[in-house]
Amino acid sequence: MIRHTVVFTLKHAAGSPEEQAFLGDALILERIPGVEKFERLRQVSPKADFDFGFSMEFADQAAYRSYNDHPDHVAFVRDRWVPEVLRFQEIDYVAL
Repeated sequence: MIRHTVVFTLKHAAGSPEEQAFLGDALILERIPGVEKFERLRQVSPKADFDFGFSMEFADQAAYRSYNDHPDHVAFVRDRWVPEVLRFQEIDYVAL
């Protein structure tokens, strides 16, 4: 299993319609074959300076690769992520 996570801050004002649209449109990612346990998260720790997170799991490397190459993921990254995300940190985990 691979747990793919990303924390990020948007360019949009907090609570803005643009912020809500981005978070809503991100739900397309959970419909991509191979995505399991998709979550959209609000970051609340005072120790981190990102606002949101996405977390999802994949059964194996092949499922993760298929997700990365899927046209819906590629389009979301190109059309929404790149223009709207100010900064981010991506971390992928496997069990020890």
